[in-house]
Amino acid sequence: MPLKKFNFNVIKKDGFARLGEIQTIRGKIDTPTFMPVGTQATIKGAFIDDIIKTGTQIILSNTYHLMVRPGVDRIKSQGGLHNFMKCPLPILTDSGGFQVMSLSKLNKIDREKGAIFNSHIDGKKFILSPEESINIQIGLNSDIVMVMDECPKKSNNYKLIKDSMDLSMYWAERSKKHFGTNPQKGLFGIVQGGLFKDLRIKSANILIDIDFDGYAIGGLAVGENQKEMFGVLDILKDVMPESKPRYLMGVGTPSDILGAVKRGVDMFDCVLPTRSGRTGLAFTWNGQINIRNSKYKNDNSPLDEKVKIFDLNKYSKNYLNHLFNTNEMLGSMLLTLNNINFYQELMFQIRKHIKNGTFLDFYNKYIHIL
Repeated sequence: MPLKKFNFNVIKKDGFARLGEIQTIRGKIDTPTFMPVGTQATIKGAFIDDIIKTGTQIILSNTYHLMVRPGVDRIKSQGGLHNFMKCPLPILTDSGGFQVMSLSKLNKIDREKGAIFNSHIDGKKFILSPEESINIQIGLNSDIVMVMDECPKKSNNYKLIKDSMDLSMYWAERSKKHFGTNPQKGLFGIVQGGLFKDLRIKSANILIDIDFDGYAIGGLAVGENQKEMFGVLDILKDVMPESKPRYLMGVGTPSDILGAVKRGVDMFDCVLPTRSGRTGLAFTWNGQINIRNSKYKNDNSPLDEKVKIFDLNKYSKNYLNHLFNTNEMLGSMLLTLNNINFYQELMFQIRKHIKNGTFLDFYNKYIHIL
């Protein structure tokens, strides 16, 4: 049987919100979708089989972290990232550009050579070019590959943002050329341009001309507030191609996701549900709960009565409060699973309401609660 080609279809629209489906060689992904983050070939505090049971259909991993440790050769020796971490789901890999800017001891950016930096782990020198980022992601056997971009911090300096955007567009063109033809994988371009309308539109149009399988919106998890983020999405919702998936990188809270879906976004990733789970913050349909709070010491009700999966609702807030205040590992594991499950339930409800033509009602009900 021939392998399925990477493909995307919009099934229904409700306003700008889109119900769709991505086809990959490892199965379909219903959109809008949320990708839990498995930065270092693991979703911290959770077994991949449990992640699958939440309804997760795709996860994200990261080129920078995996090239630094354990190194792509070790992963290739086991046949790629899916076999390395025993994950049957499709995997999207970030290009590593954001982590180079935020984590490494950066020496410099060279237009031709790429990013020249020292590892945040041991100081080892690396040179990450657009072509090498593609090579690493192909070596990992990613299903969705991201072009390398420069991701500057939030700035009102027009020239700085324009120069960075121009560099990212040059690297995107090189990435597409090096990627070549690979119908079983998707290659996504990344729209940059900060908070400047003309730069965002110019970036999107350049990437459309290059022609990618999908389009990500980058540079909106580096200090922008929600109003600013939604403003950029309002600019792009009429510019980005209808026939390609749209991915908002590194975002976000449940209300961020609701607002972005309203503006036509199809894909999301964020460390928030897992990181929050490890620190005692739970997401529920009644809002966020800080389980460390002393008011839960004698609260024998479940975290969220609506949650049926894994019998998570059999654990009382009293018990979970005890686990976190004694630094027991099980507490982090349970809240991590609760939070990922909540995010996937949110996506399921979003898709259901788009299908039924009632997304705006759902949005209005929960935008100020979640």
